[in-house]
Amino acid sequence: MSEVQLKINDNKGAFYIEVEGKQEAMMTFVFAGEDKIIIDHTEVNPGNEGKGFGKKMVLKAVEFAREKGIKIVPLCPFAKSVFDKTPEFTDVL
Repeated sequence: MSEVQLKINDNKGAFYIEVEGKQEAMMTFVFAGEDKIIIDHTEVNPGNEGKGFGKKMVLKAVEFAREKGIKIVPLCPFAKSVFDKTPEFTDVL
């Protein structure tokens, strides 16, 4: 299975997963100032439910935030639910 990848374009970005060259999941975010990203949408293609793609992308976002010393605002309901269930991620909120 493919790893989570990151692309950034100006003040927007996305974590995504490709399987056999096809994008199967994506979580988009925007930078809010210098020290914050807002996760605004998570999407997993049909047929990929239950594979943990969404959680993997949230984990990658947390790693990214820790590396950069920034915070995450999870506006996306899915991302928010993962943060709510994962106390060890509160350091980036």
